[in-house]
Amino acid sequence: MANTKPPLSTTLLLLSLLLTATTATTAFSFSRSYSQYTTLLSLSHSLLTRVSNLRFSRGDIAGSNRAKLIAQKLERGLGLGFWGLTWSVGWDYAKNYAWRDFDYRELYGAVSEMNELLSCLGELSRSRSEVERATWVARNYRNVLRVAQSVLRRLVEMFHQSGPLKEVVETVQQEVVEGDLLRDCLELGSSDLKGLVQIFKDLASQFYSPTSHDDDDDYNSDL
Repeated sequence: MANTKPPLSTTLLLLSLLLTATTATTAFSFSRSYSQYTTLLSLSHSLLTRVSNLRFSRGDIAGSNRAKLIAQKLERGLGLGFWGLTWSVGWDYAKNYAWRDFDYRELYGAVSEMNELLSCLGELSRSRSEVERATWVARNYRNVLRVAQSVLRRLVEMFHQSGPLKEVVETVQQEVVEGDLLRDCLELGSSDLKGLVQIFKDLASQFYSPTSHDDDDDYNSDL
């Protein structure tokens, strides 16, 4: 039997459906990412503002001012300022990382350790009183700090070129190491911090290539 071509109207209909589906998927992905980025900024701003107030109440004026300065910088990225921040960070990524070797092993390691952080913060969130929370922090802080510092070290390795991404990671790392930022966040409760880690992990996972995971497993098996 001779092959027959489908009618032109059918071909156009299939192409239209394919284009519509692709556009809808892209729009959904953009909308989801946009929501994640804005929530990440909003939560970060809220948490750093609360940390600033907490430090001020303890008489740590210098620490309060450092947290307040970071919160003010984050505030510029809220509302209409989000697009300016997006352009700045996006250009930094495109110029310094998109077309260069990107260490996906560090990214995979960071995502794995963020899962460990989420597990710890989930335990903390089940505390039913201030006493229980303080007891949990006293017992588990060193382990949580170890994991958080490891994540930040990986991010510093990944974002090593001069620019906004490097500046953000190094600022947070310095506050965690020298300013007890993590302890302050835990003292305020785990909800905002857990939300931040979850969103950051989800965003990082979007840039993680499954093939890089395979390469990482091959690398580990060769050791």
